Order: sequence, then C-alpha cells, then structure tokens
Amino acid sequence: MKKVIAALSMLIISLSTFACPMCEKQQPKVLKGIVHGGVPDGNLDYFIVTSVAIITLVTLVFAVKWIIKPGEKDKNHIKYSSIIFQ
Repeated sequence: MKKVIAALSMLIISLSTFACPMCEKQQPKVLKGIVHGGVPDGNLDYFIVTSVAIITLVTLVFAVKWIIKPGEKDKNHIKYSSIIFQ
C-alpha cells in the first residue's frame, strides 16, 4: 500500500510541474504553461507527439491488465511447474 501511495504522490507532483516563464512565452496557446522546450514546427510535430502518447497509453493499459489478470489457465503452463532451474 505504501508503494501505491508513493507512486500516486509522484504522479501528482509530476503533473503539477509546469513550464518555466521563458518556455511559457514561446509556446503556442494550446501548450502554454504545460511543456518545456522549443516551439513545434508544424502539424507533423503534433501528430507525432499525439501518436506516441496514444501508443504509450495503450501499452500501459495492456501491461497493467495482463499483470493483474494474466488469464493463463492451462495446467501444463510453465508457471505451474514445481521444478525450478536445476
């Protein structure tokens, strides 16, 4: 339980960190105050970042889903083996 609380605390802290004043002035209206770094060059940059974010979120959802409930029911599966590296 302590690990979950620590992880959630770190997530909240990371979400609450915003761009510095210099970066905030350079960013477009949509990203103002959210991100650090240079100004996106065009629509392709937005497409790339959005695509990577979607892929990352889908990967995270499936990773958590399969860690919590893997769904393996075959009795001959290696995880049910009592022999450990001899």
